[in-house]
Formats: sequence, C-alpha cells, structure tokens
Amino acid sequence: RAFSNGGYASMQRVSKWNLDFMEDKVAGKQYRELAGRVDAAINFMKACGIDEDKPPMMSTDFFTAHEALHLGYEEKLTRLDSTTEEFYGCSAHFLWCGERTRQPEGAHMEYFRGISNPIGIKISDKSTGESVVSLVKTLNPENVPGRITLISRMGAETLREHLPRLIAAIAEAELNVLWVCDPMHGNTIKTESGYKTRPFERVRDEVMAFFEVHEQNGTHPGGVHLEMTGQDVTECTGGTAEVRESDLEKRYLTHCDPRLNASQALELAFLMSNKLADMKKRAGAAGAR
Repeated sequence: RAFSNGGYASMQRVSKWNLDFMEDKVAGKQYRELAGRVDAAINFMKACGIDEDKPPMMSTDFFTAHEALHLGYEEKLTRLDSTTEEFYGCSAHFLWCGERTRQPEGAHMEYFRGISNPIGIKISDKSTGESVVSLVKTLNPENVPGRITLISRMGAETLREHLPRLIAAIAEAELNVLWVCDPMHGNTIKTESGYKTRPFERVRDEVMAFFEVHEQNGTHPGGVHLEMTGQDVTECTGGTAEVRESDLEKRYLTHCDPRLNASQALELAFLMSNKLADMKKRAGAAGAR
C-alpha cells in the first residue's frame, strides 16, 4: 500500500520499472512500445498544462482478496461498522468461497450471509445451474449489483461446454453477478520430476475461451484472476519465455502454487488486450448496422 500511494505506481515511472531480464523477450519489446506511447501521452498532457502530480497520475488503489477458508481466523477479524450497523470481514476487501467451502448448509455459507463484503463464488464444470442460482440468491437475497462475483475455473474445453449453461441459468433467474475467469487452478499438473506447474498455453486458452463464450452469449467478461509475480521465476512452463519442464528447478521459488513470471504475465496481458479490442470492434460494427 505504501508503494501504491507513495509514487512508485506513478504513470511517469512506467518506463523505469526494472524488467532487464526481459530485454530480449517479445513481451519486453511490446512493453517498451506501450511505455513509449504512455510517455508520449503524458508529455502531451504536460504540454497542455495538465498537472501530472495529481493523485490519479501518481497513485493507484490497492485491494486484497483471499479464500475465507479458516473460519476462526475470519471471525476474529470481523467488525461491526457503527455507521451502517453492518458486519464486514476485515481480513480482506474481497472474500471468496471455493469448492471446499461453498456447501449450501455449511458454516462458511452462514458466515458469508452475515457480512457485507463483496463475495466471490468459485464454480467448476461440476456446478449445476440450479445450485449456483441457489447460492447467489442465498448470499444476495436483494440482488444488489456488485455483491456477487462468479469465478469460473474449468479448463478451456470444459469451459466452452459448461459455462454457457451457467450463464443461461443466471440470466433466466435475472440475477446480478460479475463474471470472472480463474485460468490457473483448473490447469495445474504435476511433472514426472515432482514439480507442480501450469502450462502457459492452457492458461491462455482458458482466458480466450472465457472471452469468446461471453461474447457469444451477449454477456460481459468482468475480470481475470491470475497468480503471477514480477520476478524471473521458472514455475509455469511455456510462453515466449520458453520455460521447459527441465527449467523448473532453476528458479522455482513459490511456497504454494506455481505463478506466471513477469514475461508470461505481460504476454498474457497483451493477448487479452488485443482480444478485448477485437471484441469491442465487432460490437461497434454490430451496433452500427
């Protein structure tokens, strides 16, 4: 939070962030081109007399999120807002329930019903439309927009098969939800050498499938949940970084799940940007007809 509000996130620093290890990578070249365009835009704004030291240019908002797995921990950090008389889980801004914690009659659901935080629900190919609709209604009986986020984690081909029926069930029930894709957890494999990894190509394919399914169904892809780091780690295979299974042992630093490294994360960001730009063009062309 100190970094995000102390000038480190300033738009003027976009060319100064240290990504030396990506100098020869495709994503590094794309990043430098983007940074150059940002610098040019800032210089133009400065020439027009716009103050570049205003908060929107110098800082960014920073929010935290995690799965509310350990109820004892969550309960100890729950507080009553004296101005609204509502309870909030203060361990994070955004809490979610996963496959292990979204049983309709379980204690976790009862806890989620009692707090006013925005809540995420992980859904998989095993989820039924009826069960997802029931969960959403239980946690958001007043159908407040922004309260519920449905986070799909399925794998690319499975997502294409199962996400449309869940979108249809939510639409038929006229429920307000935000749709987010988690392309990490459905694409985790274990190598023969014992390392847990995630092939970049599988992660990419699930994100692209998520965008395409929503475009086909006329719904909005609201976000992507990635596990990533700015370090030059070798935890996920593939991408233009060309991390092979034999490379995993070189810089496998995670204490939990494998993360995209900076090169892979930027590569995916540019792919998503291009995909969304194409979708926007198609939507604009369809609206003009």
